[in-house]
Amino acid sequence: MNAKTVLPAVGMTAVSMVLTLAVVMMWLGTAMPWPVALVVGLGIDGGWLATLAYERRLAAQGDHSTPVTVVGWSFGAIATGVLIAHALTAEASTGAWLAVAWLPIAAKALWLVHGLWERTALTGEALDAIQGIQQEARDEAAVARARLRAEATTEETRLTAVTQAGARVARVQARTADTLSKAWSTLETARAGEDTGRALTSVTTRVTPGVTPRWELPVWGPTEPVTAFALETAPALTDGELDRLVDQIRHSETPALSYREMATRFRAAGHSASEVRLRAAWKRMVA
Repeated sequence: MNAKTVLPAVGMTAVSMVLTLAVVMMWLGTAMPWPVALVVGLGIDGGWLATLAYERRLAAQGDHSTPVTVVGWSFGAIATGVLIAHALTAEASTGAWLAVAWLPIAAKALWLVHGLWERTALTGEALDAIQGIQQEARDEAAVARARLRAEATTEETRLTAVTQAGARVARVQARTADTLSKAWSTLETARAGEDTGRALTSVTTRVTPGVTPRWELPVWGPTEPVTAFALETAPALTDGELDRLVDQIRHSETPALSYREMATRFRAAGHSASEVRLRAAWKRMVA
């Protein structure tokens, strides 16, 4: 990854420096001796290269210098200005020269991107750890989604089964009620009929002479509720009383009774306490 960011920056910097030197030689070569134009071009490229080298050394040390950065961008701006001035004063190929005038600024931007990558780069071990954490999170999320979908499907199936069972029960109850209604209607018709009583009397007279039977068929009608027995509720035992009873029953035999045996004798003696309180009292006494 280091080569992917540094090689474009190095290549664009080299092209920019060659273009700057060539433009200075062509532009100033007509107005001054070519050795002077060469010195000017090399001065621009040399200053740019020196500031760039200094910036890279500071970056390798984890440091940064704002003045050096400003000087480096200044050399890049000078090179860009030289290329733009040459393009505007050239009699031919003005568009072509303007098209390459941005290369010095682009080279500086690429070095900036490379520096940002160096400050945020991670080792292979750290990247593998991050990928493992992300994969683990994705796996957990997928498992949670699958569990929720399965629970929703199970609940839907259960509700459907309960609903269908309830519907079947309702249909059976309706049919049973209809059958009972018809049966009681038939019985009521038989009980109220005049011929039914005479027929039954003629049959039983030979069996029980002198006795006139009274035929009463069951009547389907309202019923009177049975009065519930009034039960006296025993007062609840306090924790201290419960502890004393548990300890007394537990040590009523030797060796001491188990919890199951103690609970059986406790309730057989007519005492009342919830299972939670009784077990808590047992634990307190055993402790």
